[in-house]
Amino acid sequence: MIENFWLNAFYSVTPTILIGLIFWFIMRSILRADRGERDTYAKIEQEERAKRGLGETEGSSELLDQGKQDGLADAQPREGHQ
Repeated sequence: MIENFWLNAFYSVTPTILIGLIFWFIMRSILRADRGERDTYAKIEQEERAKRGLGETEGSSELLDQGKQDGLADAQPREGHQ
C-alpha cells in the first residue's frame, strides 16, 4: 500500500493542477482581449475627437499610452467587429 502512496498523490493533484492551468489560460485570454479592445477604442476615440477638433478626454491618452507600453498600440479589431 505504501508503494502506491506517491502515485496516488500524483493522480490526486494532477486534475486540480490541470483545471487551474485551463482557468488561468482562459482568464489570461479574456483579460488580454479586453485590454486590446480598450486600447483600440481609446485610439479610435482619440482620432474621432481630433477630426472634430475636440480636446482629449481625461484618461483616453493614458489608455493609449498604456497600450503602447504593453505592445498593443497597433491592435486591430477582428473582422466584423468595429
